[in-house]
Formats: sequence, C-alpha cells, structure tokens
Amino acid sequence: MGLAAMPESSAADTVELDLSGLKCPLPALRTRKALRTLPAGGRLAVTCTDPLAGIDIPNVVREEGATLEAQERAGTASRFLIRRVARSP
Repeated sequence: MGLAAMPESSAADTVELDLSGLKCPLPALRTRKALRTLPAGGRLAVTCTDPLAGIDIPNVVREEGATLEAQERAGTASRFLIRRVARSP
C-alpha cells in the first residue's frame, strides 16, 4: 500500500504536517506540538523521512493519549495518521 492509499477523512478535520528532511528529535517534537493544538477528535497526518520517526512518533502518540490510526512506509517516507482523543479529567 502506498502513502496515497492511506485511509483519509475529509480535509476539513485532518491537518497535514510534512516534516520531510527533519532529523530526530524535531519530527517528534513538532508532532507533539501539533497534537496539542488539535481539538478532541481532530486528525493529524504526519509525513517524515527520518528513519527514527517509526519509533519516535508512535511513542509521542502514546504519551499524548492519542490514537495511531495508520502507519505506512514507502521508500524513505513514513506517514502516520493520528487522532486526538479527549483526555479524562
């Protein structure tokens, strides 16, 4: 499955974040910052070329209490589809 085949929702509720060319730890830090600005239920689609993103991004998602809906790799690019969930008080 190529990157373009990843399930998508409407563009209105998915924020695209292209972090291609950035090296660790920047993709993880910028993903965390973007996640924190999303409303509950919002989606974030992150594209990275850093090989460590395959480890770092899922960890950020877990730490932030979000859900990793899909993860794909095509060539040197990785793409992550993340949904922010409401945190319990």
